[in-house]
Amino acid sequence: MAMWVFGYGSLLWNPEFPVAETRLARLAGWHRSFCMRSIHHRGTVEAPGLVLALDADPAASCAGLVLRVQPGHEDQTLAELRERELVSSAYLERELAVETDQGAVMALTYVIDPDHGQYCGGLPLEEQADIIARAVGGRGPNAEYLLRTVAHLEEIGLRDDDLVWLRDRVSGLIA
Repeated sequence: MAMWVFGYGSLLWNPEFPVAETRLARLAGWHRSFCMRSIHHRGTVEAPGLVLALDADPAASCAGLVLRVQPGHEDQTLAELRERELVSSAYLERELAVETDQGAVMALTYVIDPDHGQYCGGLPLEEQADIIARAVGGRGPNAEYLLRTVAHLEEIGLRDDDLVWLRDRVSGLIA
């Protein structure tokens, strides 16, 4: 059986696993949001950054990609994704139905745990921009994460108005 992974943030542009196929996809009941404080990849414990997570919202949906793992690489991919995404246990691993133009697929999906200490849903966009503009973590500047995500969304024909606003504001703050 094929292993699919839903990408909505850095998995869009840096999956770090062999991808056999990609499809545009939409996940109902969740929205993409900078609602997770990053203390490893894009910030530190002393100066947390922000990373995207899927925050539950029955009225929302999130557009992204489903990535089919190259056959034979499923076990290694799962282990590497768990090491990357579950580093602080703020994400929950879920198998969710994701809609594509070729029908629904079940996809491994990482969503935020709203009870985790790193959850910070509802931060005003201006506060998000201030944090993203200055935070740096083990994988580099928080601003780079935002800019690469927006650029890749645009490359695949998707637009997230909040992320576009953040990109423009953060670009101004770091200029």
